[in-house]
Amino acid sequence: MPAGKRIVLGVTGGIAAYKAVEISRRLVDAGAHVVPVMTAGAERFLGATTLSALASEPVKTRLWDDPDTPIPHTEIGQHADLVLVAPATARVIAAYRMGLSTDLLTNVLLATRAPVMICPAMHTEMWEHPAVADNIAVLRERGVHVVEPESGRLAGGDVGAGRLADPAAIVAAVERLFAPSDLAGVNVVVSAGGTREPVDAVRVIANRSSGKQGHALAAEAAQRGADVTLVSTVDLAVPAGVTVVPVETAAQMEAAMRTHAPGADVVVMAAAVADFRPKAQVEGKIKKRDGVPEIVLEPTPDILAGLGERKPHGQILVGFAAETDDLVANAERKLTAKRLDLIVANDVGAPATGFRHDTNAVTILGTGVDPQVVPLADKRTIAAAVFDRIVSIRNAAP
Repeated sequence: MPAGKRIVLGVTGGIAAYKAVEISRRLVDAGAHVVPVMTAGAERFLGATTLSALASEPVKTRLWDDPDTPIPHTEIGQHADLVLVAPATARVIAAYRMGLSTDLLTNVLLATRAPVMICPAMHTEMWEHPAVADNIAVLRERGVHVVEPESGRLAGGDVGAGRLADPAAIVAAVERLFAPSDLAGVNVVVSAGGTREPVDAVRVIANRSSGKQGHALAAEAAQRGADVTLVSTVDLAVPAGVTVVPVETAAQMEAAMRTHAPGADVVVMAAAVADFRPKAQVEGKIKKRDGVPEIVLEPTPDILAGLGERKPHGQILVGFAAETDDLVANAERKLTAKRLDLIVANDVGAPATGFRHDTNAVTILGTGVDPQVVPLADKRTIAAAVFDRIVSIRNAAP
């Protein structure tokens, strides 16, 4: 995560400059200290006051006459943890490749030893020009990180490649850059969301699970370099590279986990699977005029127990326990009964935890170790704590 990192946000003169405001806001919200640097061209598209208001300090534009320091490019470059240029125009890309120092931003790029990430944005004809392609290739060879532009609507109504990557994708790339790579090459399967068991063509038996914690776990694993498959019942955003397997019912989730879990190094069963389902689904819609129906229930498969029974040697299996009382005692029973390596217990009756909330507070239990209490935090922080424990188990394995 970029929390505590000092990020220089370079903004150049393209129509996509307005998106730098959203990039800055997201980085600041993630805990980064954002130092904005705008070129003269950028000021034609974006007011410096707007960016200053949402960054961590006022916009810097001048190479000369800065009242704070006589050599701003050196000072800014030396103290940066990352220089991010978004959008990066063809001119700035070419200047950086050739080592030209024509303004404050290009001077900072040459004066820094921090990682550099560029996010190109330009018309399709420019992006596909051999000179631009060659400049990008050379910068990649030098270790510069490139967030590829997207295809879509461009200035003037044109459509094609060259559109600046979405701000969320750019910030995700920054997060991956700072993330530990302790799961590189590891195959991780995560389940997420609450299952929905059909009563008739309209109604379902469901629970309050939002899937947010499971999706946060998938994002954390991907950020750490894992190859992630997410079996999910909800339609939430996921990072690029995560393979999503959509399901709805417990039976569908069981089938998906039977397919994907056997070859995984780590399986995290965060989904809230229904314990019961209607024994028979009514065709069509049950009519109110026909009176109160009698719905006979039957148990659904215990997917987590089945995973524990079939767990391959060396696989790490993690379960979740949503409880309303006797949190640790109930979780410890499940840890043993279902042959888990870890279980994450949370009190879904406590304020601001569990289902639907953006925050959670959990206790992580494992065999032979003291329980780890993770106090109330956002669900991505909870996910990081879970994977820290998983990495510890992997590192301790003979």
